[in-house]
Amino acid sequence: MSSSTRCRAPNDRPSGSSAAERRVGITTLGCKVNAFESHLIAQKLSASDWTVVDDREIADLYIINTCTVTQEADRQARQAVRRAARRNPRAQIVVTGCYAQMSAQACADIPGVDLVIGNDRKLDIDILLASLSQQSGTPRIMVGDVDQHVSLPDRLLTGYSGQTRAFVQVQQGCNQACTFCIIHRARGASRSLPPTMVKQQVEGFANVGYREVVICGVDLGAYGQDLSSGAAGSYCLADLLAELCDLTGDFRIRLSSIDPAHIDARLIALIKHQPRLCPHLHLSLQSGNSLILKRMKRRYSAEQVYATVADLRHHLPELVLSADIMAGFPTETEAQFEDTLTMVKRLEIAFPHVFPYSSRPGTPAARIPQVKQVPQTERKARAKSLRQAGAQVRSKLLHARLGSTGRILVESGSCPLPGLQKGRAADYLEVWVPVSGAQIGQWVDVVYRSVHGDALIAGVAG
Repeated sequence: MSSSTRCRAPNDRPSGSSAAERRVGITTLGCKVNAFESHLIAQKLSASDWTVVDDREIADLYIINTCTVTQEADRQARQAVRRAARRNPRAQIVVTGCYAQMSAQACADIPGVDLVIGNDRKLDIDILLASLSQQSGTPRIMVGDVDQHVSLPDRLLTGYSGQTRAFVQVQQGCNQACTFCIIHRARGASRSLPPTMVKQQVEGFANVGYREVVICGVDLGAYGQDLSSGAAGSYCLADLLAELCDLTGDFRIRLSSIDPAHIDARLIALIKHQPRLCPHLHLSLQSGNSLILKRMKRRYSAEQVYATVADLRHHLPELVLSADIMAGFPTETEAQFEDTLTMVKRLEIAFPHVFPYSSRPGTPAARIPQVKQVPQTERKARAKSLRQAGAQVRSKLLHARLGSTGRILVESGSCPLPGLQKGRAADYLEVWVPVSGAQIGQWVDVVYRSVHGDALIAGVAG
């Protein structure tokens, strides 16, 4: 499911600083890779004399960086365009990202859109904007073949304004072809960023005070498969992480979503012995039934998932798991769904990111006869049951932490209870601490004292 994030370029000029200034608002939908790319776009535009403002403000240009992982994501993209057009009917609107790549004409047909740019040239928006002044009313479409060319970061980000964690893209694209997904077509083949560039990016964030770096990619575990290291063999994600852990600085490293098939003994050992690596993994799981996984064209069986997580738990007993899970994939029976529900409970998945199956035109799953499609109402009911199971796991986990100590990173953002400030532990648990002992972006050693909803309330240790 898409989520909307907002970005401002670092060191923005204040709003309204000049009557002649050019203002741009950027809306980001979807994944952490999109968030990274939006901030890079913002940084480039800021260097080209644009003032980057919140996308809810009046701007001369709006950029909608879209997702297309579900039909709901497409709907959210169209909605974001319409909101921008209402906010300033005279503004120019650029649509980019995965929805633009896969449905360029549909994007161009949305009233108010001036330019559609595919993922192949997304990071060249600052240059391509010149084409807006050369057109005469008809939206211009600039979408190419991502198998031939795709935008990869060509410079380092200097920061994430207003955020306490920094995302670092290390990989782009996907070589898989899951039957429900079109992202491999929207992003192209897997490509890895050079290790030297990744290390420079992480080092740069650490030097300016970021205490958490999130390593992300479209298919993160595939990192390095397209890189060569000569006689030593292939370079992989574990090699990169080991080098990042050796960098100087006071920061921790969190991994974004990873396929269970990419979790091996070396990665497990690295997380176990490197305190810099967060004891939290987000699994791209999808189902707990082997036949459904096979029909999804996933790279593992349910039995392999159980074995992998058993190995993880053996070496990392305090590990917290989150996971992407799909409810109601075509042909999924009640018994097969129960296998997924059982997996959430047995694997103790505390944060299941559940979404009902959404048919994507052009995918093999969409061609499965209607008679074998799970009714929408049943998909939603199954998704609700999975979320409830996750809530039970989460509650048990939170209460098990009571009385223990931890170290949290204080985050920006409001807290529902007065006098408390939000923070997050390395294992991903949300923790609220007294404002008096909490400075945003800094570490705080705490004692967990009580549970409130999905968060721990803690006191400052010492």
